[in-house]
Amino acid sequence: MRWKDRFRFVRQNMKKNKVRVFMTVLATAIGCAFLIVLASVGFGLHQSIVKDTMEQNIVTKIDVYGKETEDGNYQSITDSDIKEMEKVDGVQAVTRRKMLIQHPTFTLENYQINTRTVVANFPSETKAGFELSKGSLPKAENEIVIGYNVVDQLVPTNVEKEDIYNEQGLVKDEYRYDGDLIGRTIQMEVVHSEDSEKTKTFSLKIVGIGEKPTREWAQDQDIFISDAVLSQIEAFTGTPKGVSVTEGEDLASMDVSSESYDEVAVYAETLAQVQAITDTLSDKNYATYSVVDELKQVNMMFTIAKAGLILIGTIALLIASIGIYNTMTMAVTERAPDIGIMKAIGANPKVIKQIFLLESSYIGLIGAIIGTIAAYIVSFAVNLGLPWIIELAFDEELPETLQFSAIPWTLVVISVVICLLVTILSGLRPAKRATKIDVLQAMRREV
Repeated sequence: MRWKDRFRFVRQNMKKNKVRVFMTVLATAIGCAFLIVLASVGFGLHQSIVKDTMEQNIVTKIDVYGKETEDGNYQSITDSDIKEMEKVDGVQAVTRRKMLIQHPTFTLENYQINTRTVVANFPSETKAGFELSKGSLPKAENEIVIGYNVVDQLVPTNVEKEDIYNEQGLVKDEYRYDGDLIGRTIQMEVVHSEDSEKTKTFSLKIVGIGEKPTREWAQDQDIFISDAVLSQIEAFTGTPKGVSVTEGEDLASMDVSSESYDEVAVYAETLAQVQAITDTLSDKNYATYSVVDELKQVNMMFTIAKAGLILIGTIALLIASIGIYNTMTMAVTERAPDIGIMKAIGANPKVIKQIFLLESSYIGLIGAIIGTIAAYIVSFAVNLGLPWIIELAFDEELPETLQFSAIPWTLVVISVVICLLVTILSGLRPAKRATKIDVLQAMRREV
């Protein structure tokens, strides 16, 4: 019997029992749809978290926290370490910052701010993507760049503190500084390390304002001073980075050095080079962190979760396989005379077995196609309706990037393969039974 005839034979037999075949296909489709929709939740949440992580972080940035020494401790990064990092293949820039270890008071006319003061290497910062929204980079020792949000935190000194801020904790519009900061001179007051009553004021000229942070929640309130100004501060305080030493504290035990950097970041040229650079730095005993490390853990966790969801979804298909088994068993019984005639005219038992396996595969394939279409419809409805329901019921606004359900083509392939395997295995035993039917009994309709 040719394959074309076998397919025609199967279709004819399926048409004879439309209702029974329809119900079996329906059960298979429901099982397949359940499997896809259940696993799609894992895929959807995985995509949402990866997308959110990528948006919230600079993906080519590798933070370096220190270098492990032979005795197992970590030491701060110095210039020699920076030179070593810059020689690694694929490194675009190595930014390094020193922090003034006290929050000096900056005064501009009747406005003040206490904020973090930083010494940055602007050539490397520029290579890493640092840009100004206004002004230029400093050229003289007393020129500074301020963060984009510094102006938002300048508070008037002639107004009671409780009247300055609104309900959101922001400076009220009427008290905000509304002048142009570029070219203005701001006074930085530094406190002596051992005597808080002793202060020194430095006059600094604002020449640039940093670009607005790309992330809405981020606030850039740093003020960037020069190395020369930091040296003057250290000369006044008598301590590295202007650190304050209270009574009873030992400066030597504080591990603060003028030569070490407090924030070091390596920027790769491309995302694909981040892992190789991270591995190289780790081999050189640097303690690193990058978004790739975070994504590795996230991917591992969700791979396990998705495998578990697919396994649970397969149970629905196994339940549907009971219906396929019954359908195929009844088909063998009803077609016993036909099987007897086929054997009588010389049909090979292998061909008879293939015909019934072909029928069960038909049911599985049609069920998988219908189930996949249904799963896509349900997934679309879930992504559209569930956020609205949650916001309505719990009065919580969900992140825009959150996706409850996603169906990649790999999930469809996995589901269809599982569906076909289950249906073929379900029809295997009835097919074997068909090959063992006795010709005479079948002809006498005694099966």
